[in-house]
Amino acid sequence: MDAHLQAGIAIYNAGRFHAAHDAWEDRWLALDTGDDDERFLHGLIQFTAAVHHATGRNWTGACGLAESAREYLADLPEDYRGVNVGEVREYLAVLDADPESIERGPPLTVAHEGRQLGLDDLDFEASAVAAEVLAEAGDADHATIERAVEYARDDFAAGNETSPFVTLVMDFVRDSDNRGIVRQRLTEHTERRAARDRDVDGLFDP
Repeated sequence: MDAHLQAGIAIYNAGRFHAAHDAWEDRWLALDTGDDDERFLHGLIQFTAAVHHATGRNWTGACGLAESAREYLADLPEDYRGVNVGEVREYLAVLDADPESIERGPPLTVAHEGRQLGLDDLDFEASAVAAEVLAEAGDADHATIERAVEYARDDFAAGNETSPFVTLVMDFVRDSDNRGIVRQRLTEHTERRAARDRDVDGLFDP
């Protein structure tokens, strides 16, 4: 939950309002309807959708989503799971009443544990989630990044925290200016590792 939560917040804070919900959606769908975490993630998803529609000047869509997001978040503590839920609710009320306010100032920044979480702040596991979300949003071939993340997780779990896969997955998330170059390097490393795996696959079968 924490890795997905933090990844979505950092992606949202980076201005990728539509992509942010992908970090939360699978977790949300797996939860029982009506429990606190389900309402929390549902509310955050609708919050980011409201901001996305407002930035696209879809005032009706923004207002409807702002209202429903407030309802999902209504009874949660102001700092639920370390997130500034109280401020999110207040911002949604403003957006619902005056969606064009988004053109007079930047959208609310979502905080986690008192920090305005950015892509540079994510640890490896949250970066791995963010990498797949950004690839699915069109920043890279999703299948390649998914495989690279799998290799990175294997290396990280084996204690190889400085493997090229771990480093490049985190760079892919953090270095938006050079994401294309990092993507190419990840593709090359992934193709070599996959070829090596194919070379040894079945060698020891009876």
